[in-house]
Amino acid sequence: MRFGILGETRAWHGDGGEAPLGGPARRALLALLLVRPGEVVSTDRLADEIDPAGVLSAHALQSQVSRLRTALGAGAAIERAGAGYRIVVDPDDVDTSRFERLAGEGRAALADGDAGRAVVLLGEALELWRGPALADLPESETARAAAVRLEERRLGAREDRIEAGLRLGEHRTVVPELRELVGRHPLRERLAGLLMRALFAEGGQAEALMVFEATRRHLADELGADPSAELTALHRELLRADPTPSPAAPPAQLTSFVGRADEVAEVAEVLRVARLVTLLGPGGVGKTRLSVEVAGVGGTEGQVCFVELAPLRDGAGLPHALLRALGLRENGLQMDGGAKGPVDRLVAALSDQVLLLVLDNCEHLADEVAGLAARLLTACPRLRVLATSREPLGIIGEYLHPVRPLDEDTAVRLFTERAGAVRRGFTADPAVVRRICAALDDLPLAIELAAARSRTLDIDDLAGRLDDLLAIGARGNRTADERHRTLRSVVAWSWDLLSEPEQRAARRFTVFAGGATAQSALRVCGTDGETLEALADKSLLEVAGGRYRMLETIRAYGAERLDEAGERESVRRAHAQRLLELVRTADPHLRRAEQLEAARGRRRTR
Repeated sequence: MRFGILGETRAWHGDGGEAPLGGPARRALLALLLVRPGEVVSTDRLADEIDPAGVLSAHALQSQVSRLRTALGAGAAIERAGAGYRIVVDPDDVDTSRFERLAGEGRAALADGDAGRAVVLLGEALELWRGPALADLPESETARAAAVRLEERRLGAREDRIEAGLRLGEHRTVVPELRELVGRHPLRERLAGLLMRALFAEGGQAEALMVFEATRRHLADELGADPSAELTALHRELLRADPTPSPAAPPAQLTSFVGRADEVAEVAEVLRVARLVTLLGPGGVGKTRLSVEVAGVGGTEGQVCFVELAPLRDGAGLPHALLRALGLRENGLQMDGGAKGPVDRLVAALSDQVLLLVLDNCEHLADEVAGLAARLLTACPRLRVLATSREPLGIIGEYLHPVRPLDEDTAVRLFTERAGAVRRGFTADPAVVRRICAALDDLPLAIELAAARSRTLDIDDLAGRLDDLLAIGARGNRTADERHRTLRSVVAWSWDLLSEPEQRAARRFTVFAGGATAQSALRVCGTDGETLEALADKSLLEVAGGRYRMLETIRAYGAERLDEAGERESVRRAHAQRLLELVRTADPHLRRAEQLEAARGRRRTR
């Protein structure tokens, strides 16, 4: 059987049917017994509380108890104990006990930082209230004290639930409730502080300051007291805080965007459907520039926040970097006196925002970025993420957009425009320019670095120096990121992120001038399929038509590492041995009618 005294006194049988309790005397009797289930309440107190006028006799009280027993049936036992009565029920069957248990668990969850669970528990607790506590008890000092205690617990639970909601970013929904509560309890500083935080989160810094001033006046007029240290500290934070934090915008570009207009439109369109898009490709292929252009055309409605992750050395600083990029103070207004973590603050700040979050250069923090992005996308339904990386983040729902080198015509146009910017009246044979671009794998960064050298080198001299691809660098750009100063630094950034087995396989693969099948790569490199796939995932190898291929810039760097490891001769012998096996296998078939088919088949197996 269930009992309720948070409102009118009521009782329900197990099947949901309500027990007919009868008149006010019996309801008051049941309420008095249920205030502390299992405890004995003296007959004198029962008589005084039920009938403060003193008319209720001991016989009449016994009669009311008997009728109440009949009304409750077997659902509860009202026992005579000494000079009084008690009701024997499970405390959790009484709404007051259940409320206090749920409210206590909700407050504990809030203290532990689990705002989501706190909201659920506190919501269940507050739903038990149907009206004023102990509404059927006649006015008396004892009844009033019990009701005041329960109402105080109710108000505390409402404060806890509101604070949990604020931690989850629900400031807009709680402001009306807070205004009403502050109006009824103008001296309650916690409510004033919650309203100040909620108003500030909505951009109402001035109104939040007015709430503080009104509370200060009330405290001085009514109690002759000053605001508490906590409320005063919050007031100081409001005065120091930026009322309109703005996310970091994508960096303004100093050069024209050559080619890829269709690709920009394609990625922007995908972002309208997919919530996580990763621009994938090797270093220098133009992922960052593409992300900036996509953000500029409005890959999603709302604001854009651009976060550069390359300077971070480890994942511990990732949440803080996002907070800074979003314009949120590290020590800004917090809901838990400073115990709230940066990830929780990010969730609270982004929970109802329409925002495109651009995470640039994720490869060295792939695991940490994946975990944080998954958390934010799950908790913030209006958030979209555009990432650039040399390997996938590996999150369910991730849309991968491979960024390829430029096509031939676009590569030539890019070189010509960039060379013309550093050398007035620049002209060159398109065929020579094309040869330079091809040697640079048509990578935008490599082309721009090479074009910058045309200020001091004739085009033919530049073409003649391409045997040392990795030495090409940006002498004319003192502000370039260190890993973008030369092609060697571009490749080294990716290389250093490889495991030792991956580095070994990558440097051995450089003996293949035109690429290889998986079978040949496994034999010559002495590796396994998982390592080979990892190199492809990390943009060190390309896969097309069943063959693996390495960009020339990466191959040149890997060849240097192969020499340093002293493996060149042994790997070349393994490569020659593999080629000899293929020739011996193919030779008989090349002398028969099926020679054309055999030649195609051998080409696929090299």
